Amino acid sequence: MSRRILTFTDSGAGGLKAARLADCVVGVEQRFVCGKLPPSSELDALFSPRAASYRAGAHWLDNLTGRLLEDAHRQGLGLIEFCEFFDAVDLWVDPDPNSQLQLIWLLDYLRPHTSVTSRLAMLQTDHIIGEQQPAELAAWQLRLAPVRGHLEAAGAAWAAWGASTPEAWFNLLTQDPGALPQLRSSVVALLEELPSRGSGLGATEMRMLELLSAGHVHPYDLFPGHEKLRPRRTFSYWETGALLDGLAHCPMPAISGLDEGPFDLDMHEDPERHQRYKQSRLALTGLGRAIVAGAGDFSQYNPIHRWWGGTELTNDRLWRWDAESRTLVTP
Repeated sequence: MSRRILTFTDSGAGGLKAARLADCVVGVEQRFVCGKLPPSSELDALFSPRAASYRAGAHWLDNLTGRLLEDAHRQGLGLIEFCEFFDAVDLWVDPDPNSQLQLIWLLDYLRPHTSVTSRLAMLQTDHIIGEQQPAELAAWQLRLAPVRGHLEAAGAAWAAWGASTPEAWFNLLTQDPGALPQLRSSVVALLEELPSRGSGLGATEMRMLELLSAGHVHPYDLFPGHEKLRPRRTFSYWETGALLDGLAHCPMPAISGLDEGPFDLDMHEDPERHQRYKQSRLALTGLGRAIVAGAGDFSQYNPIHRWWGGTELTNDRLWRWDAESRTLVTP
C-alpha cells in the first residue's frame, strides 16, 4: 500500500524521512500566527494545479524535492491530485500554534474532496516531531487514527481565526474540542498574544522584558528554544526577532541597546552586522521597567498596527486579553 505523510514543519519532515515510514514525506509550512492572513484565493492558487503562467515560489511544489515529487513537478499537480496517487495519506501534527492553524486550514481545504478525506489518518502529538528519534516515530505510527469528526470542527475553527474580531476564536474555549484535542492550548496561546489589558504587550513580548529584567541581556537570550528559559514557541525565529525590533525601535522603546536591525536576511548575511546584533547588551528603559512592574502600558506611547488572525489591531481598535480573569476586553 502506498503511503504519503504530510507534516507542517521542515524539521518534522526531516525526522519522518529518516524514519522511512512512507513512500513520500512532504513538509508544507505556511505561517498563520503572525501577519495578515493570505486571502483564500491566494491559498487556493498555491495548492491548485499549476497554471501555465504561474510565478516561481507561488506553488506548493516549489522547493520540494524527491523522486515522486519530480513527476508531480512535471505535471504541475495540485495538492488534491497528488494525494489521490496514494492509498493512504497521513497527517503528522506538532502541538505548536502554527501547526494547529495549518491543520484546521488544511482540513477545511480538503473537506469537499472525499477522494482524499476517505484516505486520511492523523496523529496529533504532545511533543515536537522533529526532535524525536526514528525508532520513536515508528512507534508513534501505531497511534494514527482515521479522520472522521475533524472536518466540521476544523472548518469552524478556521473561520473563527479568520474573523474580523477575536470573539469567535475566544468562544472556542467554551466548546468541546472533540477530535482536535491539541487545538485548545493553541487557542489560549494565541489569545495570550493579544495586547494585555495591563501592559499593552502580548505574552511573548512580555516574557522578553521579564527575562531582561532577570539579567539575560543579549538578544538571543530572549529567544525561545530547546532547554532554554523561554520555552514558548508561538512565533518563529524571524517573527520573534521582529517582535524584539518592535520593542527597541519605536518612538518610546521598552528596550535599549539593540545595536542592529532590522532583523532580516540582509543583517544575517552581513557577518559584522550580525555579530554586533548578537553582542548587543540590552537594558530596560524607564517604560520597560514600568511595564514589568505592572505600571506601564506600551500602547499608550507607541503606535500599534498589526494583524492577529483576521483581526486588524490598531490603537483605536485594540482588543485586549485579561490574563487574570481569562476574558477578552473589547475596544
